[in-house]
Amino acid sequence: MSKSKTRVLILSASAGAGHVRAAEALQKDFLVHPAVADGGEVQHWDVLKYTNAVFRTIYSKMYLDLVNRAPWFLGMVYDRTDKPWKKSFAQAFEKFNAGPFVRAFHHYKPDLVVCTHFTPPNVIHWLNEKSRGKLNIRPAIVVTDLDCHAMWLTRSYSHYFVSLNETRIYLERMGIDPARITVSGIPVDPVFRIHKDKTETRHQLQLDPDRFTILVSAGGFGVGPIETLIAQLQTMNRLSDSRGAQIVAIAGKSEELKGRLDRLAKKIPHGAHVRLYPIGFTKQMDDYMAAADILLSKPGGLTTSEAMARGLPMCVVNPIPGQEERNSDHLLEAGVAIKCNNPPTLAWKIEELLRTPGRLETMRHRAKQFGKPHAGETIIKTLLG
Repeated sequence: MSKSKTRVLILSASAGAGHVRAAEALQKDFLVHPAVADGGEVQHWDVLKYTNAVFRTIYSKMYLDLVNRAPWFLGMVYDRTDKPWKKSFAQAFEKFNAGPFVRAFHHYKPDLVVCTHFTPPNVIHWLNEKSRGKLNIRPAIVVTDLDCHAMWLTRSYSHYFVSLNETRIYLERMGIDPARITVSGIPVDPVFRIHKDKTETRHQLQLDPDRFTILVSAGGFGVGPIETLIAQLQTMNRLSDSRGAQIVAIAGKSEELKGRLDRLAKKIPHGAHVRLYPIGFTKQMDDYMAAADILLSKPGGLTTSEAMARGLPMCVVNPIPGQEERNSDHLLEAGVAIKCNNPPTLAWKIEELLRTPGRLETMRHRAKQFGKPHAGETIIKTLLG
């Protein structure tokens, strides 16, 4: 390959889906940039695929298990490791699993490295130290939560990209060069930039165009079966008018959950005030967000960014202690979300929102202002011009 052709490497880690989705979105934007499209190359690697099976299990599967079964433990770990510039056991453990990744890295020889997870920058910093400065890799780092945990901090960086001015200030106070920090937002798929009419999209998705539409992202809520939340939503009967409501429940890759939701939907009478539409794995989340009036979900960084790019207000339910709680705080402070701490009050919370004339529309307007659908373009323009 000619030296004039840009070779880009995007690094993520599949501990949760958000870091990978951000990397995939960023890759799509890189592919259309002239420096890459004109004979260059961009690859996306999940660094966990270069570690041994035991480490992958601990890092990804155990994380998801804890999300569902012991979120309090994740919160404790999050708080105890949020010590700026302190080396942690996790960082040390990553170094002992770096061998296959290092060999692949040297073989590819990227001109530009971009990280959407905190593990790769830590490994790269260790490589720089090991080579005593000869390697001199300085990755760009895209923080994929609204807040910034200390694990994202590294001395080996070329640029930081964050979601909020508050996060920028935090990095500056931690000693990061202000000239190397950009408030870009978190990269989302380019489809979220395309305006879609709500009524038309509902028709395309075979939804009732007139009903109040609640999109439920059925990730690990940590509050028991998703049926609990849907059962509460079905008690809604005091909407702003008599049009009724419809729940679109996304089961994702869980066929077992999709089956449970299908059976629940069949039990609901056809003329019910609140209808249920179970959806399995889908690549149309942008369409479902365009069709919805409110998103009921955990406030992960990517889910939040996608919703805000669509101007979609959120109802946050029982966020995971740690990063999701912090994300939730920022959303509430910005006036783009409400929060439900107890599932039995869920229907009442949404009804209260609708009782106040103009409140939901104000939240939509603020969500559009809060969203940064062009984050990927901003990042690439900063790095490549």
